[in-house]
Amino acid sequence: MDAANSILSMIGNTPLLELTKMDTGPCRLFVKMENQNPAGSIKDRIGLSIIEAAERDGRLKPGGTIVEATAGNTGLGLALVAAQKGYRLVLVIPDKMSAEKIRHLRALGAEVRLTRSDVPKGHPEYYQDMAAKIVAETSGAFWASQFDNPANPEAHETTTGPEIWQQMNGQVDALVAGVGSGGTITGTGRYLKAMNPNVKVVVADPVGSVVAPAVETGEVKYDGGSWLVEGIGEDFIPDNLDLALIDDGVVVSDREAFQTVNELLRVEGILAGSSAGTLVAGALAWCRRQSTPKNVVTFICDTGNKYLSKAFEDGWLQEQGLIDRPRHGDLRDLVMNRADAGRVIFVGPGDTLNTAYNRMRANEVSQLPVIDGTRVVGVLDEEDILAAAYADTDVFGHAVAKHMTDSLDVIDIRSDTAQLMALFAANKVAIVMDGAQFVGMITRIDLINHLRQSVS
Repeated sequence: MDAANSILSMIGNTPLLELTKMDTGPCRLFVKMENQNPAGSIKDRIGLSIIEAAERDGRLKPGGTIVEATAGNTGLGLALVAAQKGYRLVLVIPDKMSAEKIRHLRALGAEVRLTRSDVPKGHPEYYQDMAAKIVAETSGAFWASQFDNPANPEAHETTTGPEIWQQMNGQVDALVAGVGSGGTITGTGRYLKAMNPNVKVVVADPVGSVVAPAVETGEVKYDGGSWLVEGIGEDFIPDNLDLALIDDGVVVSDREAFQTVNELLRVEGILAGSSAGTLVAGALAWCRRQSTPKNVVTFICDTGNKYLSKAFEDGWLQEQGLIDRPRHGDLRDLVMNRADAGRVIFVGPGDTLNTAYNRMRANEVSQLPVIDGTRVVGVLDEEDILAAAYADTDVFGHAVAKHMTDSLDVIDIRSDTAQLMALFAANKVAIVMDGAQFVGMITRIDLINHLRQSVS
């Protein structure tokens, strides 16, 4: 019987795939499918390596507590291993991480402490500084410390690098990788260069990160930049990063990264995370500027299942200014879920309050237009449901029409934002119409997002 006896034995030995439907210039581009690891990312490798190294040297005792600061995937790798081995795990995670990733961590039994993603190293709410505080306050805690733990690059030097070399039959001209903790590019790059010193190691780095500029200039200067891609990009040089190994750098914008990750799915059928968008975009750019054919390897670092509400959601991408939509110069530009695009979330007057409540929860909205055929006949919000349910818990079977507000605040698309402010001051939402045609609803958050984008 050919079956594994532990999920941990299935970490590594991931397949290699050539991208054949994207413009790679004169090069061949291969991706190491790290999304095939059990917890869905390349970080499974270091989760296992770090914990087993700590067990061997006695820093981690049976039933002990592991603490880590992570953008998410290292946490998932640690959580998988910790759950299998019976350790408590406390993770400090920046608040820009996807909801799917956080839910996955909690489902594995990890204790998640969210902290700010907009503060630099040295701030008490910076994720690494907060992790250090938790370690200091927890008796016998082991800090995984992926940024300076040698077991991190060692995992890639002993597994990832050899796998690539074997799968490519030694025909590797360049490696493109990102930098989060520095372990992947250092360990893999170190092995490949040991096998062939002519292998080029290229960092793909988000705009605002310090790594690619440091490769180019030799100076580390953080200017307060931020990026939406998760898991790679840094405001400092981690101890585990050997800058001397890196030959070249490519800077990739968030827009390029998210466009590429969507193209990967449409064209190559690969559901990848946002960091893979940066890596593949960077690898494609580097490939296209080559004058001779080369074999280039990069990573699908993790699965896109963790980013369905972000990277693959047009509304979120539009909110972040990562994709464009036609501009009209009127209030249509503020409506995120437009009726003419079939994106309006609504209920009918004959639907039940329970249906309305479930629809609000599923779509993370607090109010719904009530539509009868093509006509907007009312609005139902959380307050309406609460008022009804507080008086009588049996109301969830009632028709929406019985509890909706049918006094509508209709506003024409050509109105100015001052009229919106007047409605919001009265705790109302705007029903936007183009003549007799329903366009959508505008809430406070829609106006805030519009104003934010206008100055970004």
